[in-house]
Amino acid sequence: MSESTVISEHSGTVLKPGVSSNTIVASLNDIRKTYYMGALSVEVLHGISLDFYHGDYISIMGPSGCGKSTLMNILGCLDQPTTGKYFLGDEDTSLMEDDELSSIRGARLGFIFQSYNLIQQLNVLENIEMPLFYQGYSETDSHEIAMGLVQRVGLEDRVDHKPFELSGGQQQRVAIARALAVDPLIILADEPTGNLDTKSGAEILNLFDELHQQGKTLIMVTHSDELAERSQRWVRLRDGLVESDERRSA
Repeated sequence: MSESTVISEHSGTVLKPGVSSNTIVASLNDIRKTYYMGALSVEVLHGISLDFYHGDYISIMGPSGCGKSTLMNILGCLDQPTTGKYFLGDEDTSLMEDDELSSIRGARLGFIFQSYNLIQQLNVLENIEMPLFYQGYSETDSHEIAMGLVQRVGLEDRVDHKPFELSGGQQQRVAIARALAVDPLIILADEPTGNLDTKSGAEILNLFDELHQQGKTLIMVTHSDELAERSQRWVRLRDGLVESDERRSA
């Protein structure tokens, strides 16, 4: 890892809104990933080394099959590298067991998916409260936090609605609120506007801009150059390698 400070769970790092710091929140060191199918092996990532900084707004881009989804799964502790090390905050996740990965995933990461992944039987408030329940928050605290997030994403008049009663843009707002519930170290978004119309997609990206201005760390996988233009850093993959890593000039 570089000489930049690694953030810990109780770090008092102060960040100017919308500006990255030199504090590393995630670090990939020579990450390789090989999938085995009987006698056949397919290496998808061929040695990825990247540092992600507190306050970064990053787009991960590249053609289909370049390794974007595999990289995102590793960053999200949904999969582990075959070799190499992945530090999330100050913890080496590379050798963690499934239950440890599940624990760190629930406590330190927020996920926003293209298909929303909301629980259809639960209303807006209950969907947002779900990660808090798994982290052991009291019912009172969960309700207070979730209500604050409902207001933050502008869904006060939909709080008792089920996902099937909401538009795609509203469902994605619920997903964003859910991702923010535990105040995660990193928010991971996988094609977050892929199922939305132009207007709803623009509203979601405006929300992302607001989160970035508030100092949140966002990593977004996208095929769209237009979406990527909203971020401040662009990591392009090709054939399982980092082809380029560029940052917007100050």
